Amino acid sequence: MSESHTPVAYGYARVSTVGQTLDAQLDQLRAAGCSKVFREKVSGARPDRKELGHLLAVLRPGDGVVVTRIDRLARSTFDLFGIVKRIVDTGAQFRSLAEPWADTATSTGRLMIAVLGGLADVERDLIRTRTAEGRERAKARGQHMGRRPSLTPQQREEVRQRLVEGATLADLARTYNVSRATISRLRP
Repeated sequence: MSESHTPVAYGYARVSTVGQTLDAQLDQLRAAGCSKVFREKVSGARPDRKELGHLLAVLRPGDGVVVTRIDRLARSTFDLFGIVKRIVDTGAQFRSLAEPWADTATSTGRLMIAVLGGLADVERDLIRTRTAEGRERAKARGQHMGRRPSLTPQQREEVRQRLVEGATLADLARTYNVSRATISRLRP
């Protein structure tokens, strides 16, 4: 016998800084019928928002996720599409109170989310292209890409010489304040 599930309307409220309050969002979400509101004070740019993760984990088919504005959920079209896709993939629905078009319970809302998916693809491609172009310009100027080396060229040569003379990886790592793996990569 299968367990029946009564759909739940969940709210998600977020502010970016400690000085801001969630009060207005909480009032709006409660007025919209949300029985549980996941709330956090964290930047929307952070991918590791714990309360958002908890919300996405409890969703079941028929549930709903409500936000006061879409910028409370995501900072970019790409992120918004990814989060809404996760909501819809569980069989739940998404709705923004300030943006009536962002309601996956309506055909217009589903169309808009599909359009957002296309925009997210374009955004991802533009970011990838700009990043690649920036790397190429930096290389053309002779800039080194990636982390700076832990050891200077002179230190690397000293390490190689000391390894030949029998110094241990652990001693050299302590002396130069680097990991044993860094020293190990310099073995002759």
